[in-house]
Amino acid sequence: MLTSTSNPKVKSLAQLMKKAKVRSTEDLFVAEGMKMYLEAPKERIRQVYVSESMYQAQKERFCSVPKLEILSDHVFAAVSDTKTPQGVLCVLQQYHYKIGDLLKAEHPHLLLLENVQDPGNVGTILRTAEGAGADGVILSRDCVDLYNPKTIRSTMGSVYRMPFLYMDSLKEILPALKKKGVRTYAAHLQGRDCYDKEDYRTGCAFFIGNEGSGLSEELSGCADALVRIPMKGKLESLNAAVAASILMYEVCRQRR
Repeated sequence: MLTSTSNPKVKSLAQLMKKAKVRSTEDLFVAEGMKMYLEAPKERIRQVYVSESMYQAQKERFCSVPKLEILSDHVFAAVSDTKTPQGVLCVLQQYHYKIGDLLKAEHPHLLLLENVQDPGNVGTILRTAEGAGADGVILSRDCVDLYNPKTIRSTMGSVYRMPFLYMDSLKEILPALKKKGVRTYAAHLQGRDCYDKEDYRTGCAFFIGNEGSGLSEELSGCADALVRIPMKGKLESLNAAVAASILMYEVCRQRR
């Protein structure tokens, strides 16, 4: 059992939790919680850490797990990203998708995220994308790190199944989308038509912008159509994940 935060393995784990650069260099990420551990693809697991109390409570579940390390509760709490540690941390190999992986479907359904900064928003979008039957999520390089522990936790396991791809500029993907017959949409205050008046039964991709400033005018200008989500009261916009969810589930509704 590891009982000191100065232990090299513990220090390495803490760095993976805190620093995107370390995660990128080592090509690893950390998922916390029993659900995330149980759903993790076994071939991607590189190390499993459990707290002493979790091990004692569920010893039969972990007794045959290879690459298992037990941490004292104090040490586990020190490296955990949550206020109430969940007792299991799983180190996994990162995913590497290509554009072709996201465009395999006959009529792809995609999300393109521009400078979305909140880990919870990105994680929720990934989770909702799986539920709505989307084919992938493409992120601009200035979006939050998808392997941030808060983002991973928000995906509720969808990170294991939903293809995603970072690009230096979202404009790079537009020729490939056009060639595939994917029509692009931007939710915009200047949208002529309500979002549910469009036909999404063929390939479609939605631009989702930054939580504070929205989509850049440059990217909005690249969309094939601007659509609006009607709102009452004094609101001008919705949370990025909420707006994305509304659009994705309209696609799901039309394709039933």
